[in-house]
Amino acid sequence: MGKNTLSITDNRTGKTYEIEVTDGTIRTMDLRQIKVSDDDFGVMGYDPAFTNTASCRSRITFIDGEKGILQYRGYPIEQLAEQSTFLETAYLLIHGELPMQPQQDDWVESITHHTFIHENIRKLLEGFRYDAHPMGMLVSLLGALSTFYPEAKAIRDPEVRKHQIHRLIAKTPTLAAFAYRHSRGLPLAYPDNELSYAGNFLNMLWKMSEVKFKPHPVLEKALDVLFILHADHEQNCSTSAMRGVGSSEADPFCAAAAAAAALYGPLHGGANEQVLRMLAEVGTVKNVPAYVERVKKGEFRLMGFGHRVYKNYDPRALIIKRIADEVFEVTGRNPLLDIALALEKIALEDDYFVKRQLYPNVDFYSGIIYQAMGFPVEMYPVLFALGRMPGWLAQWEEMLEDKEQKIARPRQIYTGYAKRDYVPLAKRVPVPAQAAS
Repeated sequence: MGKNTLSITDNRTGKTYEIEVTDGTIRTMDLRQIKVSDDDFGVMGYDPAFTNTASCRSRITFIDGEKGILQYRGYPIEQLAEQSTFLETAYLLIHGELPMQPQQDDWVESITHHTFIHENIRKLLEGFRYDAHPMGMLVSLLGALSTFYPEAKAIRDPEVRKHQIHRLIAKTPTLAAFAYRHSRGLPLAYPDNELSYAGNFLNMLWKMSEVKFKPHPVLEKALDVLFILHADHEQNCSTSAMRGVGSSEADPFCAAAAAAAALYGPLHGGANEQVLRMLAEVGTVKNVPAYVERVKKGEFRLMGFGHRVYKNYDPRALIIKRIADEVFEVTGRNPLLDIALALEKIALEDDYFVKRQLYPNVDFYSGIIYQAMGFPVEMYPVLFALGRMPGWLAQWEEMLEDKEQKIARPRQIYTGYAKRDYVPLAKRVPVPAQAAS
């Protein structure tokens, strides 16, 4: 067997370099030794959108996109969705192992203890317009928590970190529910700590005049599973934002606000809303074949199909598809489901989609379930953020404990003007548009 190295010959100079290969990767800093001259900066890697660049080593989430595998700390997502709870899964992501009963009890009690938020948050809510987007409010409120807990800046203190992790997991549902109630002009409903994590969230969303809100057990379980499915997903856009901002040693509330802001984008947390719009546009099952043909002609994309990582069926989509049947027995069948099933059937059989590895992803069915449960589309990225918070925090803490990490600072390839001299205003001439750009 050969050495774990890569030999690179620079055809500009004829020199050959030997680069070490570890875990299927090379360190791009090792490329810097490849120079044309002593004053040359050295070779850099150029990778727009980081499609083939590993920014960290992580022990949290494993994905095999070719085989459709997703594991948290080694546990298959299918087993966790069926047998675990969201809070137990959150513990697993952050601590690395499933809890024993005493650990689980302490964990749940601590999260439950921190669900209430400072009353001054209500004044912040009152400052938002009546029609403010719930996700925009959540981003702002997460950042605002930083001002309520200034001790959170001591990010190198493990006990302080632990306290803030508990606070963020506990308070995010409260902030999310308050944002929803504000956007609907409804009085705020406070946490009921006798309920489960998902049940309490539903209580704060839907409670009206009843003394005690009782969530439907099927919907409560479905929401808990959906949170598990979204809990972490490797180095996606929002997780990278969490790590990037956290690398400056900002407190976790500010880093989480940045991650939520990344999730706010329609290409990330808003994808399931786009699926619903597409299904509504299709209208009926009989329109599906014609719609698919238009997709194949390149008129538009088939939303909810394909994934940057998965080149097989997204394992989360399979789980959500099963949950849908249970939810619809309670809520009634969402008429969009039949259109979705018809689209999926064609896509899985048509060579056009098979060759392009366009399989349904997690967004394809999640929006249909959320709609059936009564959530407006504006809440979809908020629900995503609720589920993803433990993953963000696990990734943030792992980054802080990684001795190889430092403040994130990508390189660039400068393509602008060379040096030029300042021209006084009276002597300037117009610059052609193409040159200026």
